[in-house]
Amino acid sequence: MIEVQVGGLLGLIILALDIYAIVKIIGSTASAGSKVLWILVILFLPVLGLILWMLFGPSSR
Repeated sequence: MIEVQVGGLLGLIILALDIYAIVKIIGSTASAGSKVLWILVILFLPVLGLILWMLFGPSSR
């Protein structure tokens, strides 16, 4: 019972962080192609894509 609750909570946290990353990508100054590529990486690889975006993604400046 606890494993299901923890897994569900972890999934919701990852979903919220992915949505946050996508919003930040859309608001960044990167090119349109770069934005699309980053969004696809995050959608297809939620955890790894989020980590890669944090390390190498476009800044919001």
